[in-house]
Amino acid sequence: MTDIKNTKIAVIGLGYVGLPLAVEFGKKFPTVGFDINEARVNELSKGKDSTLEVEDSYLKEVLDNYDFKVTTQKADIADCNVFIVTVPTPTDKYNRPVLTPLIKASETVGSVIQKGGIVIYESTVYPGVTEDECIPIVESVSGLTYNQDFYAGYSPERINPGDKEHTVTKILKVTSGSTPEVADYVDELYKSVIVAGTHKASSIKVAEAAKVIENSQRDINIAFVNELAKIFNLMGIDTADVLEAAGTKWNFLPFKPGLVGGHCIGVDPYYLAQKAQEVGYHPEIILAGRRLNDGMGKYVATEIVKMMVKAEMPVKNSKVLMLGITFKENCPDIRNTRAIDIYNELLTYQMDVDVYDPWANPEEVRHEFNLDILPQEQLGTYNTIILAVAHKQFIEMNLDTLKKDKALIYDVKGILPRSVSDKRL
Repeated sequence: MTDIKNTKIAVIGLGYVGLPLAVEFGKKFPTVGFDINEARVNELSKGKDSTLEVEDSYLKEVLDNYDFKVTTQKADIADCNVFIVTVPTPTDKYNRPVLTPLIKASETVGSVIQKGGIVIYESTVYPGVTEDECIPIVESVSGLTYNQDFYAGYSPERINPGDKEHTVTKILKVTSGSTPEVADYVDELYKSVIVAGTHKASSIKVAEAAKVIENSQRDINIAFVNELAKIFNLMGIDTADVLEAAGTKWNFLPFKPGLVGGHCIGVDPYYLAQKAQEVGYHPEIILAGRRLNDGMGKYVATEIVKMMVKAEMPVKNSKVLMLGITFKENCPDIRNTRAIDIYNELLTYQMDVDVYDPWANPEEVRHEFNLDILPQEQLGTYNTIILAVAHKQFIEMNLDTLKKDKALIYDVKGILPRSVSDKRL
């Protein structure tokens, strides 16, 4: 195992997680950011980050003034001795974990890692994936022996896309290693850039489990308030008023109803559920929360139709504007967005739905959803406006200019003044 002073890092995967981490390590150690996406590497090499996680000026500063570069060539990471894997871990259409990116990344590491090297995984997985699935691949490809010729660690990512306050260095980091010595090394490595500090877990499996329950817990809490919103809606009670009143108690958890998407909260519980079922336990609360949250887009669409019918507004061929398609506010990430569920459900009622989102990449949206986002100057007037994502631009918009006579507004996020919206979740 190398001395920390002689560390040279390769970060495998330069997305929302990998790039911010690579940039910070690049200021402390010789660092190479590796990604198989040529277009992504080309934009980064020019000092441009389309995910908006790293400011362009900051990225360019680190590229120009530190021993840091980005590449698609494996030869450029062949002399590294620490490999940090930050590739995505999605689910398939049946909500089963897809480990393909991890497997491919492990093959890449195996093809270049040398004796004494360390591979650290950050991708969210269920307990056991690092040592049972990934390490055997590194061993097979490299011909090296685990915990003899090379070592491993796990330090789960805690990136919150779009959050400019809780950035990578300001979020406490869980670390772990395959031996006590490696655990100390990994912890020291992250402490060098994480100003918020670290927590050294007792094992890699403990660190994996800690990560996967973080978002599962949040998912279940949001599912609870989503269910409350459904109940209170039937009772004619404003959910926001109820939560505000309950929130006066010191230990009440301040969760709000809404759509639950993204690459973490909407995915991680399925990883935990998969492993639970493999060891003979059928999780009930975890999957119940997932079912409820996954159905909220359809529920919102149905509520919109009911609102229109009660207002004696025609539904078929009605002009509708949906504001927002990304999975969360002030962020361009459309992965696993549940806003698309509202859109697709409204189409089944033969509505004419336009979508406007100043944050989303139009080409990416077209590729993922076969949907064209309208530029603001092409927006017309509408019978119904849906605020699906709480982008700051939408809060500042004058919605009156987009409304037909007697138009309705449905506020999914509950951020508009009550005098402006006709109904909210």
